[in-house]
Amino acid sequence: MSDEIDTWFAAAGDREQELRRVDALVTAAAPGIDRQLVSVGAGSMLGYGLMPYRPRSAKATTMTPLIALAAQKRHLSLYVSAVVDGGYIAETRAERLGTVSCGKSCIRFTSLDRVDTDELTLLLRDAVAATAAGENGYSPGPANSSITSASSVARKSP
Repeated sequence: MSDEIDTWFAAAGDREQELRRVDALVTAAAPGIDRQLVSVGAGSMLGYGLMPYRPRSAKATTMTPLIALAAQKRHLSLYVSAVVDGGYIAETRAERLGTVSCGKSCIRFTSLDRVDTDELTLLLRDAVAATAAGENGYSPGPANSSITSASSVARKSP
């Protein structure tokens, strides 16, 4: 898998180093979290921490990454699939993250230099801790999840 991930980074061309910087931040914020490539349409993104997910319209539960990193045409996207205290964590903390654009679970930025990395690290730690504790409203719980106490860190309130 490591070779596939290295190939994914290399395929990003001049964005490779920026993707690697974000990857280093994610893995430092969530020590021990697993990484794998996740297929999305015709491409793939780097996923961290698989967890169960079932959309309302689906009959079966699938596994989806808690965190995912993708290179878009003009920016990087970091997806954080966490609903904590009734709100999507990326959306509720958007104003603290620096020069970013946020959707419900997507944080978009052109460079990590434009992001408040301390706040992003805290957001990622809180998402992992909430998921491991079964408190992530996006996922039915940590059962069958790759997010365990080994990849968790203490949750810190904002």
